[in-house]
Amino acid sequence: QGGKPEEALPVLEANLVLNRRYWSHDENSILIAQTNLAACLADLGRHNEALVLKRVIFAKQVATFGVSHESIISGSNLANSLNELKLWDESEQLVRDQLVPAALRLLGANHHTTLLLSHRLATALWLNPERRDDPRLNSARRRRDPVSTPARSRLE
Repeated sequence: QGGKPEEALPVLEANLVLNRRYWSHDENSILIAQTNLAACLADLGRHNEALVLKRVIFAKQVATFGVSHESIISGSNLANSLNELKLWDESEQLVRDQLVPAALRLLGANHHTTLLLSHRLATALWLNPERRDDPRLNSARRRRDPVSTPARSRLE
């Protein structure tokens, strides 16, 4: 965030190695180090590497701590990476089937994280070219743009 990710990367990699070596019993510290490394990789445009790490983080969060606010945030980060890599179907399934129900149950409908997940889901649906002809999305497009005409909607 405003830093130099190319300079931060070796520091974050070393931090993860040290956490694993000296604090292997502290799973939370390792997850935090992995999360920071994944964010740095994404900042460097190394999205595939970040995605692999975010999958590991989410799975470990759920396995270690169960469904919690932290694991939902990790899942949201994973969904964001999936959207970034145009893996919209996987993102949609993760958010719709796992994350939103958990967020609604634990956090409520008006919580920032729940609303962010709704945005992640909308992004996955909106950008997925296989959904271009979905009448529900076309209706949403028309509502979003009050000057849309039926002819203009077909051009999107």
